[in-house]
Amino acid sequence: MPRHHAEQHSNQSGVPILKVGSRGSSLALIQDDVVISRLKANSPALNFEVDTVRTRGDVDQTSKLAGMGLGIFVKELEQELLHGKLDIAVHSLKDMPTQLADGLVLGAVLSREDPRDILVNREGCPLDQLPLGTKIGTSSPRRTAQLKKYAPQVDVVSIRGNVETRLRKAQGEEADGAVLAAAGMIRLGLQEQITEYLSITKFVPPPGQGILAVEARADDHRMLEILSAIDDPDTRLEATAERAFLAELGGGCSVPVGAHAECAGGDMLMTIFMSTEDGSDSFTTQIKGPKEDGLEIASAAYQALEKEGGAKIVASARANKGL
Repeated sequence: MPRHHAEQHSNQSGVPILKVGSRGSSLALIQDDVVISRLKANSPALNFEVDTVRTRGDVDQTSKLAGMGLGIFVKELEQELLHGKLDIAVHSLKDMPTQLADGLVLGAVLSREDPRDILVNREGCPLDQLPLGTKIGTSSPRRTAQLKKYAPQVDVVSIRGNVETRLRKAQGEEADGAVLAAAGMIRLGLQEQITEYLSITKFVPPPGQGILAVEARADDHRMLEILSAIDDPDTRLEATAERAFLAELGGGCSVPVGAHAECAGGDMLMTIFMSTEDGSDSFTTQIKGPKEDGLEIASAAYQALEKEGGAKIVASARANKGL
């Protein structure tokens, strides 16, 4: 893909302005504020302007996410970056494919928010006490499989939309409750609506959950130097390991999968979950090692999962999609 020189942006006073690209939801704009405030704390003279971009995932609110392919929430932002219309783009890392567009890099990985999934519901009940037939909403194949495994008494229904939309739908409009990411609820200040924080060893989150990533052009050395000030080393190690595990699965595979790495001291503990879509056959494994060896830990986790039968799940999912 051809790359263009960055456009020079400035206000009426001629002061340079850095263009920040983002999706347009309330949560996305709050995430922009988090990034901008951290950058200004290190470089107070910087000026920023947010440009919102509608991605294919935002426009198409009816298709199932699992069938829409990779990068549905990032591709349009990457195009704007590559054409020099943006200086950086802010993403939820879990939305990003493991392979970035040529010419782009993760300039900063911010310190992680709570990576867990949470439950909200009208009953105010923890998951294991929800009545038979309670409708719990999610659009995630991973959450669907985990709900079917750990809460077989509930009925899983598909709901899509931003956080506020899903919360509304979960108040009886389309469901009695929903499973969402804790990070989004916390950033939106909606913690009071959380009924239960779900176990990270059962509801293993997807790679990158709770992490904000800032994407930039690989040749924009000044911007990369600015971004380095807000990069969190341990979170980057965790993100790299989780995304390496996802890459081991190969592109185009929509098997329900979770991968969570956590650094503690000099070590990293990685927890992996893989399942059939109906949750009837699932595998969980944990691998621990030195945190600098995240790629090796990810590879070892995948190999352990293969030995337990995970390879059959992946092969079956690919066969069903004709891959």
